[in-house]
Amino acid sequence: MYPSRSQSREKDKHSSKRRRRRAWAWINVSLLLLITAMLTYYFAGDGGNSPAAQPPLAESTASPLPSSTPELPAVQPSLAADSQPEATVTPEPVQTPVPALEATPAPSPSAETAATPSPPPSPDNSKPDNEQGSGAAQGGATSGLPEDAGGQTVTLNFAGDVIFAGKVGELLQKQGYNYSYSALDGMFKTDDLTVVNLETPITTGGVGAADKQFVFKGAPEALDALKSAGVDAVNLANNHTLDQGEQGLLDTLNHLNTRGIPYVGAGKNSKEAYTAQYFERNGIKIALLGFTRVIPRSDWTAGAGKPGLASVYDSREALKTIAAVKQKADIVVVVVHWGKERVEQYDSTQQTLGRSFIDAGADLVIGGHPHVLQGIEPYKGKWIAYSTGNFIFTRSATPATWETAVFQAECSIKGQCSLTLHPMYAELGRPVPMNDVDGQLLLNKVQSLSAGLIRISNDGRVSQIGR
Repeated sequence: MYPSRSQSREKDKHSSKRRRRRAWAWINVSLLLLITAMLTYYFAGDGGNSPAAQPPLAESTASPLPSSTPELPAVQPSLAADSQPEATVTPEPVQTPVPALEATPAPSPSAETAATPSPPPSPDNSKPDNEQGSGAAQGGATSGLPEDAGGQTVTLNFAGDVIFAGKVGELLQKQGYNYSYSALDGMFKTDDLTVVNLETPITTGGVGAADKQFVFKGAPEALDALKSAGVDAVNLANNHTLDQGEQGLLDTLNHLNTRGIPYVGAGKNSKEAYTAQYFERNGIKIALLGFTRVIPRSDWTAGAGKPGLASVYDSREALKTIAAVKQKADIVVVVVHWGKERVEQYDSTQQTLGRSFIDAGADLVIGGHPHVLQGIEPYKGKWIAYSTGNFIFTRSATPATWETAVFQAECSIKGQCSLTLHPMYAELGRPVPMNDVDGQLLLNKVQSLSAGLIRISNDGRVSQIGR
């Protein structure tokens, strides 16, 4: 018997449903397989973070300089006008009531300022450019004197900040002013030229600066011991030379002249302040210049008829002087006051200015003011020593200010110099040679502050990496 028509339709309907269910099941299985394949591919590729998706190491690696270093603006090429004098960092408390470190208030322009005020600097977010630091393709070897140098050489010693005020002055009045040099074993008497940064006005008069936190004054007798110890010249371009006003500066110049101690970086007028001192040694003519980029007030700058300092906030006059002096001397040395106090890493402002000195004709650049040692940079076959630290100074609460060194250069008539560091402790009023262990630690520290550009051997000799 045949099924009824209604039964046939019902059977067909069930059969169609089964076919649709089977089709959906296959679709679902296919989708699951596709999703599984996609997930497998995704996780096999490390979630989209494969090495190919990451920036190259060279682009993601941080600068070799400490990221915590306060950074200053790079000065524009030195022929551009620079900024107004800036204030130094406020010092931390010291162990004695007499300041060891200087902090000056924000500079205040004066009607007596020699130059027209320049616009203030923009905030600095730049670091030193260490890619060009070696100057490898642009100059001679900086690992030492060339083997074929031949002929005579000269030995030059450079030491850091020297004061005869406060606790140092009190100590030396009791111990005698020769006390400051008693541990040096006469090292300044056997070289050809020794230069220090005299950071104390030498006067029995003067009027202390009213707008400074720390004001120094030293006794004239201190200069007799300074000369007797073998110091041949002093730099006066710094932020303390006018602590006792213009009269204090004039007294200082007079006391130095009376004792036959040449000075650079300051004078009765701008011409004298920017004038080089010349020294003839072993048939080699050495020119010495001093400049500062740290002064409390813009009216400390020397003018046409005004006593003051050789400032390099605008470096044009300094660069012009260096270029002219290079025509008269075999070796040109620039001593410069710059940087920030207690900051061990040199900044881009120092670097740009230091390089501009060498570009203008300097053979050796010796820096100071930070009261701590900073790194050394080889540039176009020349050396830039960014900070020599303290030398004859008070003791602050910052241990890094207790470390110093004598920077010794041996130079040929062609202006090529080797550089050697002699580590010292900067004790109260007296530098003392370090023991071997501490000395090696100090040399390692200076090497580490030099952005991987130099190597310092156990005997203190500095050489350029790759030389």
